[in-house]
Amino acid sequence: MFGSDDNPDESFERRRDRMVDRLAESGRVTDPATLDALRAVPRHEFVPEGRRGNAYADRPLPIGDDQTISAPHMVGIMVELLDAAPGDDVLEVGTGCGYHAAVTAEVVGSEHVYSVEYSAELAERARETLAELGYEDVSVRVGDGREGWPEHAPYDAAYLTCAAREFPDAVGEQLRDGGVALAPIGARSQTLQRYRKRSDGEFDVEDHGGVRFVQMRG
Repeated sequence: MFGSDDNPDESFERRRDRMVDRLAESGRVTDPATLDALRAVPRHEFVPEGRRGNAYADRPLPIGDDQTISAPHMVGIMVELLDAAPGDDVLEVGTGCGYHAAVTAEVVGSEHVYSVEYSAELAERARETLAELGYEDVSVRVGDGREGWPEHAPYDAAYLTCAAREFPDAVGEQLRDGGVALAPIGARSQTLQRYRKRSDGEFDVEDHGGVRFVQMRG
């Protein structure tokens, strides 16, 4: 894709439009609702000020506390694979800076996104950024993502923004029958896996290729 913003004098809005156009042209993200969501969310507002010049480069960026904001193509791929609809309740494990939650909120509605973050510092910063940008109804709590967020279950969909050695049982239990979950599974070598919960409580699993995420903490 592209590693850095081509023209530093170009507006953030124009850079964002070009980023989404390139994702669409590449065929990596094709769903119109996902592309619209990526176009709507100002990624530069979620990255540290000193990194904003590269906010619309298609790569991860550090956000502090040894964590990163995922590359835009990966956020787009995951939102598309989640196949959520407006009004679906979605559990996110790993709020980070809040960018992925905001893109998801554009699809399902802010009041339907529930996010768990291990770092109290990142959680507070994400809450502030989300509120400033109009996503104040996204719910963020500090906790161990392996436990999910049982108070708001069952969820129509769930996803992890960090890699786990195995899909967390609690997250699976909090997913409704027919619900979809996404998770990077593995340690050094990771695979993005898509789970669909059957009526018997078991999962049909699809492999969506190699990925690289920070490890889940806790």
